[in-house]
Amino acid sequence: MRIREIVLVGLLSAATTAGKLVLSFIPNVEIVTLFFIIFATTLGLKRSLLITVVFVTTEILIYGFSTWVIGYYLVWPLLVLIVCALSKNISSEYGYAVIGSLFGFFYGMFFAVTESFFYGLAYGFAYWINGLTFDLVHGASNFVIVLLLYKPLKKMMDIQVAKLQTY
Repeated sequence: MRIREIVLVGLLSAATTAGKLVLSFIPNVEIVTLFFIIFATTLGLKRSLLITVVFVTTEILIYGFSTWVIGYYLVWPLLVLIVCALSKNISSEYGYAVIGSLFGFFYGMFFAVTESFFYGLAYGFAYWINGLTFDLVHGASNFVIVLLLYKPLKKMMDIQVAKLQTY
């Protein structure tokens, strides 16, 4: 990796962490999903996966280590993989808004699966059911956030990436 790429990964990971912290007072409303969708469509798979790993590692430093870490190391790269795989077939922000929405709706289910490995299926199921209202908010807010902000942020990222490649 070139120094520019290392700096890019670090800066975008920091921006993602900052964006998450700014919205942390609103339960299950976040900008991380939007950022990872934009990174995946702009920077490609390799850089985007690196950003997810640095982001999750930073989250561990902020919130400590627990079973949620495994879910984070699985869920965020999974989002990037899904977006990279589907991006050739999506032509508008509506497609990415649907991906963000579905991701939010199923977010709790992903974590319920990882929790089940540690505490059993009954706990995982109860964990998922208990969080369904939060998942509804998460999915709906992701849809709105991605729908409203995808185009302008994608345009900005495209311009910045073009500038980065000219240096």
